[in-house]
Amino acid sequence: MSRYVILAGAMALAMSAGANAQGIPDGANHGARVGEHDAGPVGAVVGGVVGGVIGGVDGVLGINDRPRFHSYVAERHYPSYQYREDLRVGAVLPEEGVTYYEVPPEYASAREYRYTIVNGHTVLVDPRTHTIVQIVD
Repeated sequence: MSRYVILAGAMALAMSAGANAQGIPDGANHGARVGEHDAGPVGAVVGGVVGGVIGGVDGVLGINDRPRFHSYVAERHYPSYQYREDLRVGAVLPEEGVTYYEVPPEYASAREYRYTIVNGHTVLVDPRTHTIVQIVD
């Protein structure tokens, strides 16, 4: 019974902590730290999962920045890369044949990423791995 109480407490803390994080990786890391601090190893696992989910809801670009960023990209009329596989967060784009663009400074939460257009969708990409970290629609 005490395990369930600890687990519930870790989930509640991770959810509140994850809500302040930016994106899935930061949400998972922050949730795991908070969960481990408050409930030990089990709390770390639960906190990491819950923090990742909460962080993923908001994404790298917050809810308020998405429409403005989408308009910014649409105004540039960049060509769209045709990707033959399933377009999803976590998909890895090729190094060659895709043009990656700098994220403007006014989107500070996404400055470490690049963006491109894939199958008509704006996506944020990790420049080191070419992994899609957010689909901005």
